[in-house]
Amino acid sequence: MLPAETDDWAATTAALDLHGNAVLPQLLSARECKTVASLYADARHFRSRVLMQRHGFGQGEYQYFSYPLPDIVARLRATLYPRLVGVANAWNEAMGIDVRYPADHADFLARCHQAGQQRPTPLLLQYGPGDYNCLHQDLYGEHVFPLQVAVLLSRPGEDFTGGEFVLTEQRPRMQSRPEVVPLQQGDAVVFAVHHRPVQGSRGFYRVNMRHGVSTVRSGHRHTLGIIFHDAE
Repeated sequence: MLPAETDDWAATTAALDLHGNAVLPQLLSARECKTVASLYADARHFRSRVLMQRHGFGQGEYQYFSYPLPDIVARLRATLYPRLVGVANAWNEAMGIDVRYPADHADFLARCHQAGQQRPTPLLLQYGPGDYNCLHQDLYGEHVFPLQVAVLLSRPGEDFTGGEFVLTEQRPRMQSRPEVVPLQQGDAVVFAVHHRPVQGSRGFYRVNMRHGVSTVRSGHRHTLGIIFHDAE
């Protein structure tokens, strides 16, 4: 369930501005999580499959959905974007970036497609024992929406152990700061794709962000990734 348009979403926006990430508790029900995770075995839903170890991305695998997206994935992409576009535009303004994003996700996708970014980027990730995801950024082309969402579909402590969602923040002339974001089944984390603004003594400056997943110690872990820009 999405946060309400009032106090809950204001708290989400404040967390994004302060930390570069925010948790949306129980965005999907247990039944919805199971339904989405079960899609992984049906190749008809996907345009490509990536084995992470082949590319130095980590260990494990993921698949990019093809168009048309499954209804639940399309709905999440379309309903989350307008909640986040205000933050995205405010961040770009604070960082001195001229790009502004339209209110409707379809209009932003049209911008991507006109620039040759026509491949859908929502993805389903699957991890087993010993699998992990190296710290990275999901950019995919010239047009990048600065926020994305990951939804944990499995039950920590029951379906799997380990496999924590990890963010790192690199501030200028400082060592990287890691943060582990605790999630339960159905929880989503909204986080910065590339960089975010931080208030300093002389105004805002850019902080570089990366994300990944620590080693899964046992069981299997599925995650749904919602990226709002398409790929070249």
